[in-house]
Amino acid sequence: MDVASLQSFNPSPLLSSSNSVSIHRPAVILPGLGNNSGDYQSLKQTLNDKYGVSAVVAKVSRLDWLRNAAGLVDPNYWRGTLQPRPVLDWYLKRIEEAVEEAKGTANGSENVSLIGHSAGGWLARVYMEEFGSSDISLLLTLGTPHLPPPKGVQGVIDQTRGLLYYVQDNCSKAVYTPQLKYVCVAGRFIKGCRFFGNSDTEPAVSSVDSSQIVSESSVNGSASAPNATTLRARFVGQGYKQVCGEADVWGDGVVPEVSAHLEGALNIFLDGVYHSPVGADDASRPWYGSPQVLEQWVQHLLN
Repeated sequence: MDVASLQSFNPSPLLSSSNSVSIHRPAVILPGLGNNSGDYQSLKQTLNDKYGVSAVVAKVSRLDWLRNAAGLVDPNYWRGTLQPRPVLDWYLKRIEEAVEEAKGTANGSENVSLIGHSAGGWLARVYMEEFGSSDISLLLTLGTPHLPPPKGVQGVIDQTRGLLYYVQDNCSKAVYTPQLKYVCVAGRFIKGCRFFGNSDTEPAVSSVDSSQIVSESSVNGSASAPNATTLRARFVGQGYKQVCGEADVWGDGVVPEVSAHLEGALNIFLDGVYHSPVGADDASRPWYGSPQVLEQWVQHLLN
């Protein structure tokens, strides 16, 4: 199936009784870079209690992410040609363990859904390439920076040191078929802008991880309100530029919309959605897993 892009999305999903048992294929939630399993407990509980989806969160702590520092001793890191393995083997193992746990909770289903938040989305693609996708019916990503930054753009540094180029070149392309569906959800929380009128003169942001460019507590805005040229928008724009090569684009405060979609997938954007559960507020700053946002994509887990 060709790319299906939804310009807005506001369905009325089928709900299950809050006291019902799991009636849909189980789901595995994959934490994003810097997040831990506890950040997703509310999402896990809502999926189970309200929608009848038994969810397992891959076991990840914030300290676990320090394991990635092993890549610093790899010459490929400094060349910008780093590969996921062996640096990220620890995370791939956590996915494997979570998938096996989820399959043990299946109620007549042999397959599972993967829900990858931020970096968890492209790490899911690596897992499916390395461990096989026969048990996976759905890969649903939330604010995942799928695409590597364009090469040759002044002031842009590849924050992943080659990892996303590897994923793009070596992982299977996105599909939307009866057997396997890719659904990519992007948020429009704040539009970035350039620091200066000429983007060629913008400074580079020298950070190891693009998802940490913007402080989780520093972003505040709404996709529905006019986006004034503020210091916040300039700062967010610099983060977006490191991911997609452009500053004046919409995104969820960390990942630009254009980077969170994949050719061949069902691509969705949601207005007013913030990137992370850390610093989110269901009332004024909802993230992808907030109840009112979950309602807009959960039906993909139910069919």
